[in-house]
Formats: sequence, structure tokens, C-alpha cells
Amino acid sequence: MATPQFLSSFKYSDSLTVVAISICTAVVCEAISWILIYRTNSYKSLKSSIDKASKKLETMKTETTKVTIKKSKTKKIDRVETSLKESSRDLSLFKFKSGAVVALVLFIVFGLLNSLFEGKVVAKLPFKPIGIVMKMSHRGLQGDDATDCSMAFLYFLCSISIRTNLQKFLGFSPPRGAAGAGLFPMPDPKTN
Repeated sequence: MATPQFLSSFKYSDSLTVVAISICTAVVCEAISWILIYRTNSYKSLKSSIDKASKKLETMKTETTKVTIKKSKTKKIDRVETSLKESSRDLSLFKFKSGAVVALVLFIVFGLLNSLFEGKVVAKLPFKPIGIVMKMSHRGLQGDDATDCSMAFLYFLCSISIRTNLQKFLGFSPPRGAAGAGLFPMPDPKTN
């Protein structure tokens, strides 16, 4: 039996086990990220520079909508935008380094869960999913019931939602100015 004895008497024991492991994994991953990223001075300085640049950019853009746009003002805005993009890229690269450790933890936990719940239905979906979603939700399961949910799909959904909300709760979510940037930012339409 894959679940502990006290959980095996519940109707939703497999689902609750996957959700609990997902919560524990999210906490462990955020602890690793705090150790490797969030407590360092370089992260704090990058985050503060992104916050300052995004606030400055907002005020500059609101001022330019009130007044006619001058060439010198647009150059200043472009400089601040460039600085913001560079800081966001640096922050993404900084986070990327610890991402490998977090990915390793997630890979090990997923492999463990996959061996424990191989071929088991852990949940029932309240709807019949569409094509590609059904391939993910029914991965590794026997039978034709499209509402059957595999561990992989439930774990994936829980991991995404729990970790994102945990980051917001702990204050580790990316700065608002860094949301659109990253390792692969959108091309600037002004340069084309």
C-alpha cells in the first residue's frame, strides 16, 4: 500500500497524500531558494534596483502622458527601460543557478511518487478534459474513463499553484518590474 496506515481508511487518501507531498516539496524548494538566493546581498540589491527603476519608469510615463513628449524625455525613458531590462535579466540569471538544485529535488520527488502511484487513479476530474489535457491527466492509467486523474497531473497542478502562492505569501515573488523580463525577453518594437 502506497499510503500510510492512518490515511488508507479515507476515501481520498491517495489524493490527499499527493497534495501533502506537493506542499512539503514546495516548502523544501522555497527553503533551498532562500538559502541560495533570497538571503544574499546581491539578490537584495538587484531586487531594490528593479523596484526603484520600475517606480521611476511609472512616474516618467505618467508625466509624459500629461505633457507633450519631448525627445530628451523619451531618451530618459529608454535609458530607464534598458536599465530595468538588464537588472531583470541579471536577476533571472541569478535565480537560474539555484533552479538546478530545485529541479533535482522535484525530479527525485516526482520519481518517488511515480513509483508509488504507478497505474493508480488518485482523483476523479469533474469534467471530461480536452485532447492534450486528457493525455496528461490520464498518463499511465488503464481504462477509458476520461475523468480518471493520474498522480502526475494532480502533482503538476498542485505544485504550480502551491509554490506560486507560497512565494507570494513569503514575499519571494518576483518584483513587479521583472515580470515581463527574464532570460528570454520579448523583442523591443522600437529597435525594429
